[in-house]
Amino acid sequence: MSLLEQINQKQFSVAVIGLGYVGLPLAVEFAKAGIPTLGIDVDPEKIATLNRGENYIQDLDSGVVGGVLENGTLRASTDETLLPNYDIIYICVPTPFSANKDPDISYVLQAAESVQRNLRDGQCIILKSTTFPNTTEGHVQPILERGGKKVGTDFYLAFSPERIDPGNKVWHTANTPIVVGGVTEECTRIAAAANRVIIEKVVEVSSPKVAEMEKLLENIFRSVNIALVNELAQLCDRMGGVNIWEVVEAAATKPFGFMPFFPGPGIGGHCILIDPYYLSWQARQYDFVTNFITLAAEVNESMPFYVQRMVIRQIANSTVRLQDAKILICGVAFKRDVDDLRHSPALRVMELLKQDGAANLCYVDPYIPTVDVHGTVLHAQPYSDQLIADSDVVVITTDHTNFDYEAIVRNAKVVIDTRNATKHVRQGREKIHLLGSGNG
Repeated sequence: MSLLEQINQKQFSVAVIGLGYVGLPLAVEFAKAGIPTLGIDVDPEKIATLNRGENYIQDLDSGVVGGVLENGTLRASTDETLLPNYDIIYICVPTPFSANKDPDISYVLQAAESVQRNLRDGQCIILKSTTFPNTTEGHVQPILERGGKKVGTDFYLAFSPERIDPGNKVWHTANTPIVVGGVTEECTRIAAAANRVIIEKVVEVSSPKVAEMEKLLENIFRSVNIALVNELAQLCDRMGGVNIWEVVEAAATKPFGFMPFFPGPGIGGHCILIDPYYLSWQARQYDFVTNFITLAAEVNESMPFYVQRMVIRQIANSTVRLQDAKILICGVAFKRDVDDLRHSPALRVMELLKQDGAANLCYVDPYIPTVDVHGTVLHAQPYSDQLIADSDVVVITTDHTNFDYEAIVRNAKVVIDTRNATKHVRQGREKIHLLGSGNG
């Protein structure tokens, strides 16, 4: 029986390398569908946690995770020698950038080496890690073919980028459409068929390069549009009397030709911050400079500095010195209602303030118990009206829905709102300095 026939009859098995926010939800979906699934990770703590039947991904239902682990549909291990027992192998490992903002695909290459050491005929390998075009064919394929096996003949290879949106209650692994591009047409058919077992809509494209570039386009599209409103927010502050939030909401009433994006203290998470640099790095290999894309990334990365200046300006207008000022950061996760700190702009704001001499920084965040601010470990403070009242400046950097913004404004001396979280607060608005409102 061919692998495609096995997939169509649901008589196949899956291994997922990398059990983070992409890999574990993927593995759980296959296990829920009754497909024998192996999760592999180099982190023994993750494996131990799963083998205790525990869940560590916020967006997953702990009962579902515990159930598939208990019934054995999902197994977790650090042992790569188990890979030959599985038909479809997904690679879902991190793709960060270096200190110089060059791509770091070392985790992808290490995973590919693990697969190559254990590769058997008939397997299909699907890379999901966000990366630059030609990673699949130019870097992963040569590693897999090193032992003499050939793609399209002995094994199959495709790229299918992840589309996980942490904290999204509507769109998740099973109902978010995905793209698949294989090295050969048969690679595409097999990879697409495997994905269709758990995903409602799968779109086939002509090659891994198209799928890789498509993923970068998705995130760079957001980066560019966020940069546009971030720049306009700064202009509105300079002009005075024009509120960018009201401007965007008014423009959004147009039923065609416009999509609303909103300003903020910067961008965080893995993809939107990193992907422009992945593409600009590759473009330089073709003597091409992505001026527009790079400028957008620079605008977004400048926003924590802009918020830092907003804070310093408010302290300068008070009777306390920066060194003595009690600065409370409300929310340090990179986005609302998630426990994800990766590249959080709030953390960058805290680092910049500390560099300027702010010695009394603290934060509240129900999702993030500790942060490291340039070597100083801070613990989340328990929220209280007194904590707010004792602070010289309160900075809303992440607009968690369980914050009581009425109480924050009522008790605070000064509020710097970078997310328009206080939009519906009516009392005490004279205390609020809203990013992009002309009164920042």
